Parts: sequence; C-alpha cells; structure tokens
Amino acid sequence: MFQIEEELKKLPAKPGVYIMHDEKDDIIYIGKAVSLKNRVRQYFQSSRNKGAKIEQMVTHIARFEYIITDSELEALVLECNLIKEHRPKYNTMLKDDKSYPFIKVTVNEEFPRVLFARRMKKDKCKYFGPYTSAGAVKDVIELVRKLYMVRSCNRVLPRDCKKDRPCLYYHMNQCTAPCQGNVTKEEYRKNIEQVLRFLNGNFQDTIADLTEKMQKASEEMRFEDAMGYRDLIRSIQKIGERQKITSYGEENKDVIAASMDDSEDFREQDAVVQVFFIRGGKLIGREHFFLRVARGDTRAQVLSSFMKQFYAGTPFIPGEIVLQREIEDRELIEEWLTARRGQKVHIHVPKKGTKEKLVELAEENARMVLEKDRERIKREEGRTIGAVKEIEDWLGLSGLSRMEAFDISNISGFESVGSMVVYEKGKPKKSDYRKFKIKWVQGANDYASMEEVLTRRFTHESTGEFDSFSRLPDLILIDGGRGQVNIALKVLDKLGISLPVCGMVKDDHHRTRGLYYNNVEIPIDTSSEGFRLITRIQDEAHRFAIEYHRSLRSKGQVHSVLDDIPGIGETRRKALMRKFKALENIRDASFEELLHTESMNAASAEKVWQFFHGNEEMEKGKR
Repeated sequence: MFQIEEELKKLPAKPGVYIMHDEKDDIIYIGKAVSLKNRVRQYFQSSRNKGAKIEQMVTHIARFEYIITDSELEALVLECNLIKEHRPKYNTMLKDDKSYPFIKVTVNEEFPRVLFARRMKKDKCKYFGPYTSAGAVKDVIELVRKLYMVRSCNRVLPRDCKKDRPCLYYHMNQCTAPCQGNVTKEEYRKNIEQVLRFLNGNFQDTIADLTEKMQKASEEMRFEDAMGYRDLIRSIQKIGERQKITSYGEENKDVIAASMDDSEDFREQDAVVQVFFIRGGKLIGREHFFLRVARGDTRAQVLSSFMKQFYAGTPFIPGEIVLQREIEDRELIEEWLTARRGQKVHIHVPKKGTKEKLVELAEENARMVLEKDRERIKREEGRTIGAVKEIEDWLGLSGLSRMEAFDISNISGFESVGSMVVYEKGKPKKSDYRKFKIKWVQGANDYASMEEVLTRRFTHESTGEFDSFSRLPDLILIDGGRGQVNIALKVLDKLGISLPVCGMVKDDHHRTRGLYYNNVEIPIDTSSEGFRLITRIQDEAHRFAIEYHRSLRSKGQVHSVLDDIPGIGETRRKALMRKFKALENIRDASFEELLHTESMNAASAEKVWQFFHGNEEMEKGKR
C-alpha cells in the first residue's frame, strides 16, 4: 500500500522529474523540479494556495514516482519526452502533433537529387525550410525538376549508369538522364547550382531566362512550348508572392502568441497558439495549434508548455523566439534550445516597436481562430462527450470513458472472425482495435464464437501498459440482443469480472433501434447524438469484422499448385516462379534445372520432380 506521507519523507533534495498516478494507475501529471523534495511536498501542503487545477488534481493522486537527474536541464528534457509519450490529463497538451517538411538537396552525391524530407539530418546534404505546407513543398520540388531537369530516381550514380532504361521523366523532358551518361558531372552540377540559388529565393534570373525562352518560342511559332514557359513563370511568381510580407533584418525567428477562452460553457478551457515563421527576414508561413488547458492556467504557463512540446518535435530551431508573455523558466528553456540547435537561442518579450506589432498580429490571429472554431468545438463535444453523457443517462451509469464493441462475421460458417473496436470519450481509438480468428468453434455458431472472442479478450495476458488488453472497458457493447448479452455475462461471471454489458439491437431492416440492458430493451431517441454514436460504433464493429473476413477469404482463394508440394515453402516457390516464369515450365524442367534453382537442394528438387512426374520417371529425369 502506497503511503503518501511516508513516501514524501523519502524524497531526495535533487533535480528530477515526478510522475503522478491516479487510483487506476493512469499517469495524470508530469513535472520537473530543481529539488524533488521541496516541489512534490508543496502539492500536499494545505496551507499553500495551489489554484483550482492543482487542487482538483491532488484529490486524484493515489501514488507518485520520480526519476533523479544530474541537472535541471536534464529534468526539462526528460519531462518533455515523458509528456509527449504519456499525454497526462492535467498537463497542458497540444491537441495535434504536426511535423514540418524540408526540401533536401543531396549535394554529397555525384549527381545530386532534390527530395522531400520530414527531418533535417547531419548527412552533408543541404536543407531548405521548414515549410508549413507539405503540398507547397511538393509543388516547389516538381517545379524545380521541370526547370532544371534534375533526376528524382534512387539509382546510385555513376555505379548504375546504363544498367537500365531511362525513366518516364526523361521521355517527358523533365530529366537529362545522367543514368544513361547523357550529361557530364560538371554540366549537371551547373543545374544544381541554379537549383540552390532558386531555393535561396533568387527568382529573378530564372524568370528572366524563362521569359527569353518564351519569347523565342513564340517568335518561332512553337506556341505550346511558349505556354509551358508562361505557366512556369506564373508558378515561380506565386512562390515569390508568398514571401512578400517581410520584417526588418535578415534573421530567422518564430513569433508566438496565445489566445484563451474563458467561457464557462466548456468543461476544459480552450486555447489556441499562433506561430509566425520568419526565415531570412520574410514571413514564409504561419500555423495555429489547439491546446487542452486546465482551467486556471495562465497565458505564460500555456506558452511555456507549448514551447516544450513544439520544439521537442520540430527539426528547425531559429536563433530568436519572440513571445507574447514572460515565462517563468525562460533561461532554462533558452539553455535547452541552445543545446538542441548547437547555437545560441534568444527568447524575447518585446515592449515596443516592430516585434511587438508582430506579437499583437499573432495574438489577433489566434483569437480569430479560437472564435471561428468555437461552434465547431461545441458540435464536436456534442458528438462525442455529449453523446456519451446521453448513453450514461439511458443506462443509469456514470464515468463512461472506454467502450469496447464486439461483432462476429462469417459466411455459412467459413472463416468465422470476431472484431473488437474501442471508443474513448466518444472517439474511435483505432490503435486499440483487435481482430480474432475463431479457433475453437466449427461452423456458423455466433453465440459460441462470441463466447470464444470474449474469453480470449479477457484472459489475454497483457504485454505492457500500452497493450489494448491492459485496460478494462467501462462498458461492453455487443452487436445483438438478449442472447448475445447473456453469453457475454456468462463469460464475465465465469472469469469473476463485473462489467456492464449492453446489446445494440437492430430492427428487421438491419438498422439500430435500441439498447438491451439489464434484461430490458431501452428505446432511444433516433434524433439524439447518443443514438448516432451507438450507430457509428455498431457500424464500425461490423465494418472491421467484415474487412478482416474479406482479407482471409482473399488469402484462401490465392492458392498455387506449388503450395501442395511438401517441403516447398514461400521462398522456394518464389524462386521457382522467378526462374521458370510459368507452372508449365516448372513441370517440363529437368531435375538438373530444378536443382540449380536458387534456394533449392537435391531433396527439394526431387520433391518437385516427383510431384509432377512420379517416382518411376525419377531416374530418367536425372539422366
């Protein structure tokens, strides 16, 4: 039994990370401390003014654990990693993780390529970005390939030169085909130098060159070519227009501001953080992020939490970060970001001038996004949390979070399968979906199949806290009525597990009509969000089962004669087909030809020969 008062006395006066657990052993909060002894004890001191968020959290703490580090900086890094991994309820959390793409030029290769990259690595390549739109990056790469005819293939040149035919891009006049030796390394490098100038924002030379080519094509009445050059010029001009908003100086910086919703209509406070990305003095893009914020958190706390999560995941860190508010651990975050970037990072809170105006603009954008999405958030809560609340009311339950739904699928008893889909807080959690191939039941017996699925689900040995079977549901939903529900209750009773079980009943037209619970069919309002959620869950369980059943049927129908030869597995079967191309050729092959096939030995070659010709022909085949 964990005794909080006793464990508090054992806390060391060292830096580290503390992890709070609730009675279900879920992690509900992660924090860092210069002194674990002082920081953790503060949560349990009644005399301190902790705020509404902390007061509520402390009532749910069943136990805590901690990890000692050598410094506060190490504690910060560990805190960021653990928060991202466990996403605790009472930490301010980003609602969506985003990554920002780069354009990668492989200048370390003899014939460089221009590629799309999600991460910036230390691989001697040149990277441009990050960009806020993956679509925009792909457009730029496509444009660069058209303009400068650089290759996009994965061939290793010059090693693979002339080993294969040129690709389609060569025939489309979008590649000079260095793989065929059509261009020297020096000539190709000139094109790459132009690519690098273009990606650095020097568009004028390219536009002037294309304009000259367009005019020449027009004079020679090659109007289709002239239109192609015109379209390329327009594409370049569009890219240039994106970079017209500039700030003073040529530095790289991020401008960050938050807007928070103080409405009492929401169970949790909503916040939006807006980030302006300024590269080389130009505003190249912006992005907004939704955060889950506990009521009572300040704007400074939101900004601090956001920065830890955002910069722990983004590959590019600018030299300057401009903030809307002063944050408590600014110097520590500066030190952490400097270590990650490899160069000094400065965090500023401007009081006047251009930078302050940029912060105000970012805050205004954040506020507009929050207001625009307020109705969407309300609708989403109605479809999810509100719908779960209606189901609670119908069944007389409370605290529903995790619901697991089960369904059986078969066609005349062929390959019976079961499905388990999981919904948490009214949303599907697809990582926890599971499928079952029925092993213990012969023929079409849905009741026995459901009994097998539930028995295997609730007796499965968990492989860890992230295993789908490691948590019990708050409600079991069965596709069916009284019979299926009674089967589920029988399994739970045998295993000594007490969980509510509810049947999802359909009418004669196979549409959801009600819920079967505690031996009573409960009619439900078909216009309610709860009804729509039940229908979605039932359809999803059915879809997942059918999809798995279809995949098994497909596998069963893909059958080769070679599968019937004992000792001939997938590897040898593929080797035979690669060499002989057709079954008839394998049948007509001599023993020696079979023997000299990749992966084959004398015994396996003999089995193939005997399968097609019989023992009496064996000696003749060897001769």
